[in-house]
Amino acid sequence: MADWEVGHATAHLRSGRFHREPGGYEIVTVGLTTEPVTSMGGLRVTPARALDRLSPRDSAMLILPGADLWDAGDDLAPFARKAREFLDEGVPVAAICGAVAGLAREGLLDERAHTSAVVHYLAAQEGYAGAGHYLDQDAVTGGDLVTAGPTEPVAFAREIFRRLDVCTPEVLDAWHRLFARSDGSAYEVLMSA
Repeated sequence: MADWEVGHATAHLRSGRFHREPGGYEIVTVGLTTEPVTSMGGLRVTPARALDRLSPRDSAMLILPGADLWDAGDDLAPFARKAREFLDEGVPVAAICGAVAGLAREGLLDERAHTSAVVHYLAAQEGYAGAGHYLDQDAVTGGDLVTAGPTEPVAFAREIFRRLDVCTPEVLDAWHRLFARSDGSAYEVLMSA
């Protein structure tokens, strides 16, 4: 898993800082099994739950990081199938980098606005028929689906926060300006939130 791609989102969701309501979200790590996984950055993560025990009813959102394995075979396809279950139940899904390609192969982008690294990357995925819904943007929210390319972890987090409605638009804008552009004027807005 590309640990850096979800770090902004999970850290800020968990902290509850700048949220409309006090408290944060519980972040539950999920794996194919509960056996430890080593991230691309070398972090050892022990999943709290196996994928087959994950339920949309008990979740606010499913966040799928990228990983080399998304393009190396079907090992991560069960996560794309779980994303379909979440979307069918009306529970949001957020995917970045290679995870977007996994959703493309599952047919989940065919009728939803989305983005990725480039449309050509998705067009190379077997089963992808969503080029007409591709948007060349840093991150895209299409209903219950949030997508981003590999270079946009901050924009990805912004769209997750927007979809979960965790903070006011003013705070969300300031957060993005600070973390995406190092805009010092945003700090003042965040400190008064």
